[in-house]
Amino acid sequence: MKTFLLIVIFAVLVAIFTVPYAHPTVSASPKATADTLKQLEAEFMKAAAAQGSQGYMSYYADDSVELPNGVPLIPGKANIAKTMGFLDDKNNHLSWAPVGADISASGDLGYTYGTYEFRSKDKDGKPTVEYGKYTSIWKFQKDGSWKVVLDMGNATAQPK
Repeated sequence: MKTFLLIVIFAVLVAIFTVPYAHPTVSASPKATADTLKQLEAEFMKAAAAQGSQGYMSYYADDSVELPNGVPLIPGKANIAKTMGFLDDKNNHLSWAPVGADISASGDLGYTYGTYEFRSKDKDGKPTVEYGKYTSIWKFQKDGSWKVVLDMGNATAQPK
């Protein structure tokens, strides 16, 4: 019996050291770079300009979080969408430009940051401009797309 037990232990040890160990790997987007995210920002802005709130929200993940300036955070794409109707008003124009971006070594998470400009009309019809800064966190999705999972901005008085 001892011999049998020794043979089983030996066989298990041999199997452990000779059978390749399968490490889970992230097969995100091997070609994704900071420039990929900057390009996505450009497409994101075009979609918002062309399709309003629907185009804008198409770049958000379902579990995304919005951290708007001066008000409580908004969890979830459905809740964020309820606040984006102003993008459907043709008097409003939101534009932004990434200044920087980076992507994780694993290729599944990245961020962009930059400046934005929001042009609208006040209650008297007078044109107004708000300038600000933003940061967006992007995450690679199971379907192969990149989506915003966290977005925040803060308004400034002057262009920066």
